[in-house]
Amino acid sequence: MTPTQEQNRAQALEQKHHLQLYKRYPVTFVDGKGSILTDSEGKKYIDALAGIAVNSVGHCHPQVVNAIQEQAAKLIHVSNLYFTEPQSELAERLTRISGMDRVFFTNSGTEAVEGAIKLAKRRGANKGRRGQIISFDGCFHGRSSGPLSAHSAKQKQAFEPLLPGFAQLPFGDEQILRHTVDDNTLAILIEPVQGEGGVRAAPDSFLQLARQLCDEHDALLIVDEVQCGVGRTGSWWGFQQSGVKPDIMTVGKALGGGYPIGAVLATEEAAGHFAFGDHGTTFGGNALGCAAANATLKVFEEEKLVERAAEMGEYARHKLQKAAESSDRIQEVRGRGMMIGVNLAFEGKKLVVELMEKGVLANCTADTVIRFLPPLTISKEELDQVLDTFLEVLAKHETEGQDA
Repeated sequence: MTPTQEQNRAQALEQKHHLQLYKRYPVTFVDGKGSILTDSEGKKYIDALAGIAVNSVGHCHPQVVNAIQEQAAKLIHVSNLYFTEPQSELAERLTRISGMDRVFFTNSGTEAVEGAIKLAKRRGANKGRRGQIISFDGCFHGRSSGPLSAHSAKQKQAFEPLLPGFAQLPFGDEQILRHTVDDNTLAILIEPVQGEGGVRAAPDSFLQLARQLCDEHDALLIVDEVQCGVGRTGSWWGFQQSGVKPDIMTVGKALGGGYPIGAVLATEEAAGHFAFGDHGTTFGGNALGCAAANATLKVFEEEKLVERAAEMGEYARHKLQKAAESSDRIQEVRGRGMMIGVNLAFEGKKLVVELMEKGVLANCTADTVIRFLPPLTISKEELDQVLDTFLEVLAKHETEGQDA
């Protein structure tokens, strides 16, 4: 079978048997190393999306691969009725890195947010409160019923009734937030940097106000670090750049180096409101996933990837901002660290296709924002190639804009 036939077969099988939920690009990937993906026909691409902020240590990092192989040969899963060394080791490592007290492991970021919502509601019930959890426009916390309940009316309408007790406010509006939080509020749920919402960073003052209001009204501050956490923004966690500390934090995506694993982290006070049996999981925190996560976090520390994200991200944004000065097609360069968004003056989906044709993977979010989430191990040469290719593609649309 030729490479083209293999690719066609894979796509035909998906279209015949898989729920048709993804508008996939017509490419079948078969190999990944570092920042480079190879498709079934041998074409290579620089991956500036990293599986949507998942492959932060690059594709198939040798230490992560070795950890998975070694653990798979010893013990994969036993359930949470028993102890395993990888899980206990990861619990210690993750609480130390985060500054939180307790952790609960999940299989994904969505499950982590589910756990955070459940903990907030349990704490409220223990205190005799049945108030609201506040979220913000542009948020994305997951696609299951709990996280979806925090989303906009448009996102929710086809799936209602969902969970009651959520209120969505304008992102960054301090006055409305101040007037909404009261003694019946259960929690404020916020992404320090919104990903799907267009790579929008919450102003430091807004996060600080959220912390202040939670303290004044005995509510919980929940930060969703699923996309922006684990070093992506140039600090271990996005919230650290504002100087606040949350009561609950959700983690996912990059934690396992490509292997699915998530976590809910909490302070002792918040965590103490869960009793034995209030929450649980069959697969969450399995030995294989925890081994992958331990290896991933070791790579972060040994290769200083948090510091590298800050340095490389600053370089990339400076280069893009310089280009924006002479472009009427770039409205704003956004982001922190290696979580970068370029807000265009037109819809960006066609640029994603053109970038792919030239061997660069990125995506478009919030209609007009080209989002770059490359591996934090990407070389400067590869990063330059990504940015130069983007600016080359954009230049064609500069001409189109002038012609119009």
